[in-house]
Amino acid sequence: MTVKIWIQVKPRSRKEKVEILPDGSLRVFVKEPPVEGKANKAVVNLLARHFSVPQSTVEILSGASGKRKLVEIG
Repeated sequence: MTVKIWIQVKPRSRKEKVEILPDGSLRVFVKEPPVEGKANKAVVNLLARHFSVPQSTVEILSGASGKRKLVEIG
């Protein structure tokens, strides 16, 4: 089973965490800066840990260069 979720990324945060927003999307806070894909890798890692799935099952479908991304999990 796969799930597609819209997320909003906040790079360079003090803590890494995942918040659920009222519209059902997620806000993902990562410590890494948005340089050379570091923040995207951190997002994949954090979402994999949050949902207890392997990193290979988390994929950024769109928005790789922006703060708003569509992510597929599963």
